[in-house]
Amino acid sequence: MTGPAPSLGNPKNTIEILQKYRFVFQKKFGQNFLIDEHVLEKIIRAAQIGPDDFVVEIGPGIGTMTQYLAYQARGVAAVEIDRALIPILEDTLAEYDNVTIINEDVLKVDLTKLAQEMNGGKPVKIVANLPYYITTPIIMGLFERHVPVESITVMVQKEVAERMQAGPGSKDYGALSLAVQYYAEPYIVANVPPNCFMPRPGVGSAVIRLGTHREPPVKVKDEELMFGIIRASFNQRRKTLQNSVSHAPGLGISKETTAAVLEEMGLPVAVRGEAMSLAQFAQFADLVKDQIRT
Repeated sequence: MTGPAPSLGNPKNTIEILQKYRFVFQKKFGQNFLIDEHVLEKIIRAAQIGPDDFVVEIGPGIGTMTQYLAYQARGVAAVEIDRALIPILEDTLAEYDNVTIINEDVLKVDLTKLAQEMNGGKPVKIVANLPYYITTPIIMGLFERHVPVESITVMVQKEVAERMQAGPGSKDYGALSLAVQYYAEPYIVANVPPNCFMPRPGVGSAVIRLGTHREPPVKVKDEELMFGIIRASFNQRRKTLQNSVSHAPGLGISKETTAAVLEEMGLPVAVRGEAMSLAQFAQFADLVKDQIRT
């Protein structure tokens, strides 16, 4: 453990820092700072941060959670897009010698290279309090770019957390559920009410932990094709899989091919994507690939 015990979980200290720097919240960055020590401790526990861990924190804000992470971990890289927060972070994290502040959009950071340079290529742990509008691109970017990640513990909109955990047949089930579950095991750690943030968001939040799979739970010949099919089948939920897939630009799968594959799988031709499991989507993609080949 390096540096003093964290102090910013206390709302009074947060207000002092914001006033000292005359900080103005930026709507475009979706800024809501966590001001609840119990929730901060829950996140650290859920992320299972220990003295050998290297953590990448996305959106450190004024450094509230960064202090907790730096206190527990071997090292932290804090990636913050808002330039106005950099002098504040340099102040609040001055006493922690194991933190690197990176002023950049996380979608533009080569996190694989970062893991190589700062953690010898070993998997890092990701912790974040994500702005709601960018949750999906960030999480999917981490998975699709195959960044070496051991776990992702994030604060997200409650509905998004529920979507990540949802199974076939439920209204929350969709392309995000399937993508997350292909790469990781989602587990909702805690629900967090709006009064735990400054300013208060208009919706409830949840902390979700995604423990990445060493091997995906299903084997598929062409990952890209499978996710193309998944995305197409949820673009218009009320359509049958056959209609969705055959009308999707770029897939090049005919209605006849879809009908033949569904028959081989023993599924009705009118089946919708929302009724199919990850294993069924993988099987469907493999059979389509074989059909197209022949």
